[in-house]
Amino acid sequence: MPKNSKVVKRELDDEVIESVKDLLSNEDSADDAFKKSELIVDVPEEKDTDVVERSEVKDARPAWNSKLQYILAQVGFSVGLGNVWRFPYLCQKNGGGAYLLPYLILLLVIGIPLFFLELSVGQRIRRGSIGVWNYISPQLGGIGFASCVVCFFVALYYNVIIGWSLFYFSQSFQQPLPWDQCPLVKNASHTFVEPECEKSSATTYYWYREALNISSSISESGGLNWKMTICLLAAWVVVCLAMIKGIQSSGKIMYFSSLFPYVVLMCFLIRALLLNGSVDGIRHMFTPELEIMLEPKVWREAAAQVFFALGLGFGGVIAFSSYNKRDNNCHFDAVLVSFINFFTSILATLVVFAVLGFKANVINEKCIAENSEMIIKLVKMGNISQDIIPHHINFSAITAEDYDLIYDIIQKVKEEEFPALHLNACQIEDELNKAVQGTGLAFIAFTEAMTHFPASPFWSVMFFLMLVNLGLGSMFGTIEGIITPVVDTFKVRKEILTVICCLLAFCIGLIFVQRSGNYFVTMFDDYSATLPLLIVVILENIAVSFVYGIDKFMEDLKDMLGFTPNRYYYYMWKYISPLMLLSLLIASIVNMGLSPPGYNAWMEDKASEKFLSYPTWGMVICISLMVLAILPIPVVFIIRRCNLIDDSSGNLASVTYKRGRVLKEPVNLEGDDASLIHGKISSEMSSPNFGKNIYRKQSGSPTLDTAPNGRYGIGYLMADMPDMPESDL
Repeated sequence: MPKNSKVVKRELDDEVIESVKDLLSNEDSADDAFKKSELIVDVPEEKDTDVVERSEVKDARPAWNSKLQYILAQVGFSVGLGNVWRFPYLCQKNGGGAYLLPYLILLLVIGIPLFFLELSVGQRIRRGSIGVWNYISPQLGGIGFASCVVCFFVALYYNVIIGWSLFYFSQSFQQPLPWDQCPLVKNASHTFVEPECEKSSATTYYWYREALNISSSISESGGLNWKMTICLLAAWVVVCLAMIKGIQSSGKIMYFSSLFPYVVLMCFLIRALLLNGSVDGIRHMFTPELEIMLEPKVWREAAAQVFFALGLGFGGVIAFSSYNKRDNNCHFDAVLVSFINFFTSILATLVVFAVLGFKANVINEKCIAENSEMIIKLVKMGNISQDIIPHHINFSAITAEDYDLIYDIIQKVKEEEFPALHLNACQIEDELNKAVQGTGLAFIAFTEAMTHFPASPFWSVMFFLMLVNLGLGSMFGTIEGIITPVVDTFKVRKEILTVICCLLAFCIGLIFVQRSGNYFVTMFDDYSATLPLLIVVILENIAVSFVYGIDKFMEDLKDMLGFTPNRYYYYMWKYISPLMLLSLLIASIVNMGLSPPGYNAWMEDKASEKFLSYPTWGMVICISLMVLAILPIPVVFIIRRCNLIDDSSGNLASVTYKRGRVLKEPVNLEGDDASLIHGKISSEMSSPNFGKNIYRKQSGSPTLDTAPNGRYGIGYLMADMPDMPESDL
């Protein structure tokens, strides 16, 4: 051993951590030698300095201040914009109340078991997604990196939606609301209504022209929309400030961001139920169409909604649970959060359709009034005989029932001439059947309904503040899914990483605040997350059930929770969930292949949407998004399977899991329990880099490259130590 080198030894604790016992439980006689092994750090000659002894400092992992704060964080992450504008649309589209049964079944089969699995591995291993899957199988470590990439893609466009909500929130402090009426255009001779607005509606015009100032195709950039650019910057500043101290700062904000949406939803529900027509909307919503429930498409869309509603595969669930105590009852958490998410979707659906029922009644009354005037004119002109009009009907105060009666009479009497009269049926169901989702529901349909509310600015402020809070709760979990695993693995300062991540995301996010930015949001939403997340969760399930071993995992859960989880989870994880996920993946690929890739572009001259296919470069971006998200999985597998990175490469991600040569000359120096280098506080130590190698010395045994069980000994032993970042290894 070079005499100018310093060697520091850290003896293992007598009380070996439980999961390490599990890993070594089936070992041979080499097990004792392994447990007595010594950790040796070879420091290069140029780093030779005196070792200064310091007091023992333990690098404790941050923890939630309370169980309530943790539950609110998980609820805030899982309950998002999709609960408000995706679930009601799917419920209406797929059989009304009948859709709830497939959704509930799939929540029990896919949602809760997989949510419980992610909570368990995060709490057990106390690492972010990268560290968790590195620990379970280094060759599958790419799962964690893929989760981070998907989280970053989703964060890019998800925060744009928060920016839109901030814009509408800032514009809501006006009476009347700026989207209440179509604007007037003045020229030299006269004043007239804006043609684009007159052809569509005031709220539609405001969304596409005033807010987005949208271009007519994705190829037409149109430059930056400065209003939305400022709103996007504000959204990223809020996220950065909330996340800069990790759960210590974001956890406190959760009390407001997670609870406030429920206050608003309850207020909206009470207010909407007092409005005329709200019951019609709710009745229409929950009128079951059982025949639709038998269609495979309904089950596919229900499974996808369960999957994304709980935030599976993003890494946020794992990151949040990694800050829990080891004995926390994560099974209770999984069931509680899943059902809170489900009932939130039901509550949001009630609110949406109560408001849409009111809106449909307002539009229907307007339709009846306009068509009644047409009937009066037709009677005066002699096109319709006065004799067929029932005497009890008063056109100045006509009801919906009376209008239906007149319409049916005229239709029967003027059977051949009826189409030429241009009369409308004015049915509430026709308006309610106009399915809207996503931005169309929030920024067009809901805003139009609120213009008819008494004190409409107040309700508009409350609604968009709710959207901002729902979005922020999900953003916190998404960003945590990026920051926590990177900090755990590479030991960088969380504050610096958070600022860099948010700044980089804002710069890339400028493509979403061009005039064509809405089309890019649609592209990222369709292609950056769906298939990659499905693949990630399938591999997570396989890694736990078949690579790590479902029996061993059940034993870990028994040791961690103090009781054995129901055997139901054993069969779900090993058989049912993988099959269901593979079926969902195949169905999604087939559906994506059958659906022409494209987007709905806003045509200014026609004041309507038109479906356009992506240009060639757009298709390249779509494919690249999916490939880049999945790419870390095969890359990490090949690198670690083929040992393509040497120990001396300096690659931080590989240091923990690479084989090392054995040094035969230990030096007995006292080591600090919290650090590998004696005299250094963990936070002060530099990360392993080129020239610093960590080796395993087997006491009384021949030179071995790996642990007795053939696995990478250092990674598997040290990854379970709760208070040591992976980069220290």
